[in-house]
Amino acid sequence: MQQDFPIQINEYFYTDYVSAQEMDALLAQGWRNFGQYFFRHSWDFLRDEQRTVIPLRVRLRDFSLSKKQRRIIKQNLDLQTVIRPIVIDEEKHDLFDRHKQRFKSNVPPSIYTFLDLEAGSIPCEALEFCVYEEEKLLAVSFLNSGNTSTSGIYAMFEPECTSRSLGIYTMLLEIEFSRRMNKSFYYQGYAYQGESFYDYKKRFRALEMFDWQGNWVDFRE
Repeated sequence: MQQDFPIQINEYFYTDYVSAQEMDALLAQGWRNFGQYFFRHSWDFLRDEQRTVIPLRVRLRDFSLSKKQRRIIKQNLDLQTVIRPIVIDEEKHDLFDRHKQRFKSNVPPSIYTFLDLEAGSIPCEALEFCVYEEEKLLAVSFLNSGNTSTSGIYAMFEPECTSRSLGIYTMLLEIEFSRRMNKSFYYQGYAYQGESFYDYKKRFRALEMFDWQGNWVDFRE
């Protein structure tokens, strides 16, 4: 079934640098980026069905943990987290190759689908959240940073550790870090109207959605 779209947007551009202030402004208008590639689109196809794309963000001053999120944090208290500028090494390439086997379609060919070769500084300051069990890397997520906002880029985890909910766990780590840095918003990316693989992004409190008319409103399905 095809939906009606009052505003149809499909735009992109490339740049090797944006300031922290510019990143805030772009995120606030529904833009995302994978490395130097910036894009925004109000619709997409999912399983041959046209869907509305929903940019999402968490209003950090009002955020609180759900019961399930508290449980996820508790079950991962035995792990260690290192936060630092992004450096893509062989260990992360290997984890990416294992993680992408979870996908049955649109399988990304490379970690550089989402990141620049110099991802720690191009196109803006960016950090990695590395989660270890002793010396074994179990999960990594990548985060862009503006003046007043942060934006999750991509996350990957060891498939054999699915029960730990490490994808959600790294998002919670990013949210807590963003709050400590006195940011106002955490952008977790796009989801779709209706049910989809990305529905985990909708399960956060203080959630807002972009209406494609320049406004952020309380999230609703």
